[in-house]
Amino acid sequence: MAPDAIANPQRDYVFVVNPTGANGRTEQQWKKMLPELKLRLGKDCNICEALTTGPTHAVEIAREAVRNGAAAVVAVGGDGTLHEVLNGFFEDGMPVQSREGYSGPRTALGLIPMGTGSDLARCFGWKSNDKLEAIHRIVKDRRRRIDVGRVQLPDDKVDRYFLNVASLHLSAKAGHIASMYKRFGNLCYVIGALKAFRSHENRDLRTRIDGSQWTVVPKVTATCIGNAKYFGGGMKITPTADPFNGRLEVVSLHGFKWYDFILKMHTLYLGTHVHLAKVTTTSVRILEVEAAENKSKQREVYVQADGEHLGFLPAKFSILPQQLDFIM
Repeated sequence: MAPDAIANPQRDYVFVVNPTGANGRTEQQWKKMLPELKLRLGKDCNICEALTTGPTHAVEIAREAVRNGAAAVVAVGGDGTLHEVLNGFFEDGMPVQSREGYSGPRTALGLIPMGTGSDLARCFGWKSNDKLEAIHRIVKDRRRRIDVGRVQLPDDKVDRYFLNVASLHLSAKAGHIASMYKRFGNLCYVIGALKAFRSHENRDLRTRIDGSQWTVVPKVTATCIGNAKYFGGGMKITPTADPFNGRLEVVSLHGFKWYDFILKMHTLYLGTHVHLAKVTTTSVRILEVEAAENKSKQREVYVQADGEHLGFLPAKFSILPQQLDFIM
């Protein structure tokens, strides 16, 4: 479906489907649930099915749907599809506005989780493969304003947005490698971490919180910036993060070796790693990060958000409180 084919804006539900998600299982599951979805939503609702054809296509579809005043844009897939659909709600650092003359309610973002990680769904206690639960949630259409995280990279003229977790250094590099092994399911995240450690060096970083003084943070292995709690296929990396409190939870791992990762991996899934001596936590509205060493080292520190590789340091992370209507 072409984006400009969207019509009847007040009752449009645009479902953005990644047909290659979960090794092709996403499209198969979507086809099975579509008849029930049509039945439950009723004849007065226009269901617009949009299959993505490549990277950033979901961004374009979502942006045009918002401009046309769709009732909701629903990501069907994993965290990667959700990330692209979310970014379609923004342009040039601002929320996308409906076309002039439209006076209906704001377009909401929805999710039918079917991907490898489905970490945001896990945060809300949703089951990634429960089709009836997902249909009930979309039909009920209960909305709540949710916070949105923003990442700004000087080398990238386009701001990027996230609902779940952004991170830098080892975790970001591991996520980038893991994306090449999605065929192994959630095991891809472990593979990514182990491979990333091969060439990893802990780095001294300079950080600034909420516009305060710059501080050198030594021997950083990874820093995770959470709007929600989970990443990496179920790791409870930022356990006290709350996507409704207007804050980002920052968790940093310091001086970790490869054997620390293996011995302490279970704590990452339980969320108890925050009690370890090599882990620090803080709550922020804005976090700025750059390399404390030679600036050429910036290119060695990866940055990601919601599992998508964005670039390298320096980076600025911030929270946009209650920025988006989200179907709960």
